[in-house]
Amino acid sequence: MQGRFHFYEGYNIATVTYPVRVFFLLGIETLIVTNAAGGLNTKFKVGDIMLIKDHINMPGFAGQNPLCGRNEERFGVRFPCMSDAYDRDFARMAKETAQELGCDSFLQEGVYCMLAGPSFETIAECKVLRTLGADAVGMSTVPEVVVARHCGMRVFGLSLITNKVVADYKSTEKANHEEVLETTRMRTEDLQNLVSNLVAKM
Repeated sequence: MQGRFHFYEGYNIATVTYPVRVFFLLGIETLIVTNAAGGLNTKFKVGDIMLIKDHINMPGFAGQNPLCGRNEERFGVRFPCMSDAYDRDFARMAKETAQELGCDSFLQEGVYCMLAGPSFETIAECKVLRTLGADAVGMSTVPEVVVARHCGMRVFGLSLITNKVVADYKSTEKANHEEVLETTRMRTEDLQNLVSNLVAKM
């Protein structure tokens, strides 16, 4: 896909995840997801690439789970497991690939948290997310991953840390979309190289 449907754009959760079910019906077995995310982990730097090892589905906590409603048995079981949402073998391969490409100096691993957006997080919200164990926060990806795993697809995910969240009331920093776009432009080639080399190994 080039781009995706975002929940914050007003699409319902079924539309957001519709392409993943199309992929499954086309015979796709592996889904690679990428996103731009704010860095919650204080050790992360802007421009780091984070392997997603797990996620926190905040919209799901509020009832916005793409699997709500009647279960479609042709896609998967009623209550799919999510403790293995992100494929560990692919993560290991990605670390090896990053080392070969000289990208391991800015490769991280952590937990991605999805919020609905489109507003950036408050300072209090950032503190809550850190307490919950989130390393990065964004506004996408998780619904697609949930549906992909429901379909039995293997999933690999990467977050580009495009900005550091503001978590100090004394700070004059402000999250802004321009910084996100600039960091994305800066790291696009590294991200593409990592994914294309990983796909070759797959």
